Amino acid sequence: MNAIEVGYTVEGEGPPLYMVHGIGSRRATWAGLVPSLADDFTCVSYDLRGHGDSPVPPTPYSLDDLVEDLEALRDRLGHERIHVIGHSLGGMIGPAYARAHPDRVRTVTLLSTAAGRTEEDGAKVRGVLAAMETDGIETKLGALVERWYTDAFIAARPDAIETRKRQVLDTPAHVFLSVFHIYAETEMAPWLHEVACPCLVLTGELDGGCNPRLNRFIADTLPDSELVILDGLKHSILIEAPERVAPPVREFLLRHR
Repeated sequence: MNAIEVGYTVEGEGPPLYMVHGIGSRRATWAGLVPSLADDFTCVSYDLRGHGDSPVPPTPYSLDDLVEDLEALRDRLGHERIHVIGHSLGGMIGPAYARAHPDRVRTVTLLSTAAGRTEEDGAKVRGVLAAMETDGIETKLGALVERWYTDAFIAARPDAIETRKRQVLDTPAHVFLSVFHIYAETEMAPWLHEVACPCLVLTGELDGGCNPRLNRFIADTLPDSELVILDGLKHSILIEAPERVAPPVREFLLRHR
């Protein structure tokens, strides 16, 4: 494993909160959440390797690579202990980081992520990946958008949808597919019980791939956790409804500040 120096942004003041985005996204995905947190926390958002302003080392990448990039950033910025919040793939990186570096973590917040997948669940996500590898990522973008956002948001915010599509298409295809492989193949069930720090588990009621059933499993398996389900939302909660994500996240973090 060779950690890289990722591109990052620091906003606010207080205990450090590291913000980890998902597949084909950017650190800008946290822009809707930061204003509600920056008065009380130093918000450190960054681009995963291969994304945005970060370097593009050769693929394939592993979950351990992404964990050690986060550790390298923490060390570089000199923060002793950190809160970590991650969305989707970032919601796998966060607990994996806490498992690898337990003395460095205060809390982990897992947004819209998955564990405890059934064989059918796994087959579905592997099928999406296989289709993108065969037919190209762009051919599946419309289906992905429908999984990520509600119909009402798609109709009301074509600008946001176009921005998200552009992020995906601007991510090198081999990078997008490599991190999608991590998301599809990671199963946290065998080791979640080792993550002892306080955790918040939160997802959208209508999220197909990271549904409430899987998030209840996550919350039940973690030793110290609480679960929030946001009704009427799909996967991209940080873009569609940051004003609904912020209150439970802020309340949880302040309790464990």
